[in-house]
Amino acid sequence: MTADLATVDLADPQTFLDVDLTALWQHLRAESPVHWNEPRGDQPGFWVVTRHADCVAAYKDNKRLTSERGNVLTTLLQGNDSASGKMLAVTDGARHREVRKLMLKSFSPRLLEAVAQQVRARTFSLLEEVIARGECDFATDVADHIPINTIGDLMDVPTADRPRLVDWNNRTLSRMSSADSEMDEWLARNEILLYFTDLADQRRRTPGDDVLSALANGLIDGEPLAEDEVVFNSYSLILGADESSRMSSIGAILALAENPEQWRRLKSGEVSIESATEEVLRWTTPAMHFGRRAVEDVELGGRTIRDGDIVTMWNSSANFDEDVFPDPTRFDLARTPNRHIAFGFGPHFCLGAFLGRAHVGSVLEGLRDLVAEIRVPGPGTRLYSNFVYGYSSLPVELVPEAR
Repeated sequence: MTADLATVDLADPQTFLDVDLTALWQHLRAESPVHWNEPRGDQPGFWVVTRHADCVAAYKDNKRLTSERGNVLTTLLQGNDSASGKMLAVTDGARHREVRKLMLKSFSPRLLEAVAQQVRARTFSLLEEVIARGECDFATDVADHIPINTIGDLMDVPTADRPRLVDWNNRTLSRMSSADSEMDEWLARNEILLYFTDLADQRRRTPGDDVLSALANGLIDGEPLAEDEVVFNSYSLILGADESSRMSSIGAILALAENPEQWRRLKSGEVSIESATEEVLRWTTPAMHFGRRAVEDVELGGRTIRDGDIVTMWNSSANFDEDVFPDPTRFDLARTPNRHIAFGFGPHFCLGAFLGRAHVGSVLEGLRDLVAEIRVPGPGTRLYSNFVYGYSSLPVELVPEAR
């Protein structure tokens, strides 16, 4: 369907299943780049920012556009976020800088190089297993097992508990279908919070070298983090590190199957894993938007955002902005430069960006080295979400490379 800007509702997950999104974003960027999404019932209206330059400007302005009242539509439309000031993603100012600095010690590229090697080994092992079978569901048989085990290792989450966390993650950020209720999301979120409350308590008594121990025993200005701050940041890590990487990996398979000339370029070594990874991240853009609330009047893209207004920055549009990406609707694994904002921008740039790139890169490398042909015999199942773009299921046939 072609969307009517006067009636389209970007808060409704069904919109993202029914509407031609490429045409919608093109129309908005051209005709209404800072667009007002009208109120619906008891739901307030909000601003929709679709151009790359305007999104970047909004991300950088964390003084007038705060994340502390929510950073996604679901919480912004409710009026607040219960994790405000307690979770890095919804904390600004000095506290954000200090907690981020504490967490960055566990996420430096130098420390994560060894982790990247583990990611590669795990990915190749999973691919060899499904290639031997011939057919698989790439979402559940491969993608579900890579990021969760990486962040699970970094947080020292017991291996037996990880499948439960993947299931809770799926239900927290998106729904499998419109039949799933918001109560399911709420219950899954509480399960994750309760799980990390218990695990953080264990790490206080017996700390290790993992990220969770660093949070549970870390000090800021000589004071330990409060229990809810430890738990909310653990929750944020497990969601952020898992969901985006999974969706990008699944999207990579589909894009390569649909673009055989790009698959050939990857197989031949004509394009590097590094540039291919960046294009997959741009092309898939799993986190479609992030949001802020204005705390004073702001001029953005020629429009006046009023104090108290909700502002949403749509990465899924900005990453296809014709002013930044030549021929943006072409999947081009050699695209350089590639200034995508799949990991956000500014003070809240994703902590796990290095890991996300490692996950996607390892999948691309494994496909290049082990697979001769990718076939997608049937349609995948899209997530029901206004935040995460991706698939909960994707049937795939992987033809092995001749030895």
